[in-house]
Amino acid sequence: MDDTDRHLVSLLRDNARLPVATLAKKLGVSRGTVQNRINRLIEHGTIEGFTVRAKPDAGIPRIRATMMIGVEGERSDRILDELRKFPEVRAVHTTNGRWDMVIELATENLQEFDRVLHRIRQIAGVTASETSLLLSSYNF
Repeated sequence: MDDTDRHLVSLLRDNARLPVATLAKKLGVSRGTVQNRINRLIEHGTIEGFTVRAKPDAGIPRIRATMMIGVEGERSDRILDELRKFPEVRAVHTTNGRWDMVIELATENLQEFDRVLHRIRQIAGVTASETSLLLSSYNF
């Protein structure tokens, strides 16, 4: 990746819906160059996809939390496979330190949240957990 690629990725990160013509103008290159660079960045896996950032109150599940779990032995891959089956799981991060994984959760209400916590704790190989509700979020 050169400086133009980095600038292109930065512009797309800020607004992935910018037209190619606008990107070309901001980068000082042709539209064909921008499209070729985007295609190459996708092909090489630098760009994995495009997404939408929604306002927290825009119909997104209201209960959000992080759940830290301890994993017994070499069961991480199996636990990851199980967590993929939960639509409430938004992301899983492996970590070092006391906890082996950090799970981002989102549900519509506290009853669903409680059920999801219970089901995750029942996965074979989960040895301990600690969960924190997210109260406010700040994007920088």
